Amino acid sequence: MILQDVQATPDSRGVPLDEVGVEGLRYPVLVADGQGAKRETVGTAAMSVSLGPEVKGAHLSRFIEVLHEAREQLSLSSIATLAEDLRQRMSSPTARVSLDFPYFLERSAPVTGARGFVDYACSLAAVSAPEESRVTMAVTVPVTSVCPCSKAISDRGAHNQRGHITIVVEPTDPQGGLWFDDLIDIAEKAASSPVYAVLKRPDERHVTMAAYDHPVFVEDMVRNVAQVLRTLDTIAAYRIRALNDESIHNHAAYAAVSWTRRAGEA
Repeated sequence: MILQDVQATPDSRGVPLDEVGVEGLRYPVLVADGQGAKRETVGTAAMSVSLGPEVKGAHLSRFIEVLHEAREQLSLSSIATLAEDLRQRMSSPTARVSLDFPYFLERSAPVTGARGFVDYACSLAAVSAPEESRVTMAVTVPVTSVCPCSKAISDRGAHNQRGHITIVVEPTDPQGGLWFDDLIDIAEKAASSPVYAVLKRPDERHVTMAAYDHPVFVEDMVRNVAQVLRTLDTIAAYRIRALNDESIHNHAAYAAVSWTRRAGEA
């Protein structure tokens, strides 16, 4: 029995489409880490292709097939390959892929060494086209910050808050060895203190005093991250955003900066 392929029939309306695909697709994946291992997680994928005016529709089952084939070794380089494979398989001018997922790292408390997992919101994205192929990675890192102004003007104590530092980078080379672990480490060092899954009383004492000794504004955190990223020849462009959920105000505070390496810039 031959089944009719309606999507393969021509369309006569003369309207090209920028994106056709799937989104909200939850899928088990393995993400490469900076230690040469793979981390199990669940990703939420969005995948699309562009269609010429004569093409009626896209075969959506192929999106899942392409993701399934790549799911066991996701990285900057493999997400670029995934997007190109999708573009070729769908015979489309452009393909786009993005994958959001929690990335877990085991952390040790600073004094007792008690261990627990902290999750970081991460993503990989790629665009594949004859005239442009681009990949990006992003991570959002929870941190603690102590207000320098509050510390300077108070007789005792200082207000502090939970915050998040988001780093989005475009690598100079997808094969260049840029890892989520590296970006997480840079973000945590830019704040007053990292956050931990497990803290005993000696750890809590240490973290509280260490944060008090390293107060930072949101502006400081963004600049601290930017200062490090500009020294890395593996990064072609970045966007950094720090946001604090203020503990003594009914609003959040944030700062952001973007940067693109100019041709010939070291």
